[in-house]
Amino acid sequence: MQLIFEKSVPGRKAVQINAGDAPTKINIKKQFLRAEDPDLPELSELDVVRHFTELSRKNFGVDTNFYPLGSCTMKYNPKVTELIASYPGFAHLHPLLPQLRMGGMLTQGALQVLHETDLLLQEITGMDGFTMQPMAGSHGELTGIMIIAAYHADKGNEKTTILVPDSAHGTNPASAAIAGYKVVSVPSNDKGVMDMEALKGLINEDVAGLMLTCPNTLGLFNPHIKDICDLIHDVDGLVYYDGANLNAIVGKARPGDFGFDVVHLNLHKTFATPHGGGGPGAGPVGVTRPLLKYLPVSIVVKRKDGTYALEYEMKKSIGYIAPFYGNFGIVLRAYVYILMLGKEGLIRVSENAVLNANYIKEKLKPYYKLAFEGICKHECVFSITKEMADKGIHTMDVAKALIDKGFHPPTVYFPTIVKESMMIEPTETESKETIDSFIQAMIEIAELALSDPEKLKAAPVTTPVTRPDETSAARNLNVSNFCPCG
Repeated sequence: MQLIFEKSVPGRKAVQINAGDAPTKINIKKQFLRAEDPDLPELSELDVVRHFTELSRKNFGVDTNFYPLGSCTMKYNPKVTELIASYPGFAHLHPLLPQLRMGGMLTQGALQVLHETDLLLQEITGMDGFTMQPMAGSHGELTGIMIIAAYHADKGNEKTTILVPDSAHGTNPASAAIAGYKVVSVPSNDKGVMDMEALKGLINEDVAGLMLTCPNTLGLFNPHIKDICDLIHDVDGLVYYDGANLNAIVGKARPGDFGFDVVHLNLHKTFATPHGGGGPGAGPVGVTRPLLKYLPVSIVVKRKDGTYALEYEMKKSIGYIAPFYGNFGIVLRAYVYILMLGKEGLIRVSENAVLNANYIKEKLKPYYKLAFEGICKHECVFSITKEMADKGIHTMDVAKALIDKGFHPPTVYFPTIVKESMMIEPTETESKETIDSFIQAMIEIAELALSDPEKLKAAPVTTPVTRPDETSAARNLNVSNFCPCG
């Protein structure tokens, strides 16, 4: 595809701007004036429309193709949630509008949404209260660890350590470190879950808490989860639930019933709100009753007269962790999604997510190396076989080849405890036909890896850029010649 500058024809114009009443001569200092006119592309309106339409067709997203990005749950967002979020009564609200008097009825609906979403999430997770303020999952993590720190400070506990599994998302140790804790990694056993004996050896009076994703990033559910929570509670520690993978158990099990004290939820993962492009996000944090007093200011309360208001009198709160009340539009989408599906619908979400992941796992087992045997939950992890490695093939080659097949690659090289890992999450929204097409593509790539490895290493060949050096691009970023016009 040509750049828009390459399509330029001198003298060609898209629009004719009529002279207005704006002054034509403005007193600008000479040093700020251009020596010559800017070199802008010159095209007709039709040229411009076709250029940007062609560019849009090169975009890849959930609405266009399968996006099996393990651990990040890139799934389809129902359009009804987008429609309702665009209603003027919601979309045009300003956070400084009054809550009650002087036009406050304009905000009562929004406050009701926040309050009722809190109640719904309590029921889903087994927590006793939520804050909607965190703007992302990682922000929710930090909020949760700050609440844990506030709990220990209030009790006079001089605890220094947060335990984190070696298979955890990278934001877990980062959040704990930002909150001032020392992070200690807990190794996994040969079954892919936290090693219980290693955990017992690391627990002492310095442990403030444990961060745990359940199911973990290998898609495996830890059968000792209740015992783990009890061990941490025995030293007056708190257990933090990373809700990234709640969509694997939603409607089937509740973190609060396992013994977790704090939970954050990624609304884009479990409850189908937009994800990608750096935002917007929402990472509500829920806590058990003893921790309610540490939640961020403010929370929505329902008054005796049936109206809703924001509660600011929270003496032991960790304070504000975001402007106003969080990303309301994202919370609203999740609220609509939960109401639309209901209890039985949420149960089907987890059932279908687990079914789809296990279907892929069984179909690809003869062609790739499965990281861990047994039933997985919402995602499965493979790596390349020894035969592929002997041919010089790496996981990245498989990922690049999938692009030529019309699929977004799965997460690669994570979790790091599996060498050459590929983490595949089909989500509950994809049809069997789409999943079968993906499986067939993966099989064809596996066969090509052995029959013609050099051809595989050349992929992708259908994209404007084929084999960029991602490491150099990240470490030596150069945007000086970047043009958003393509």
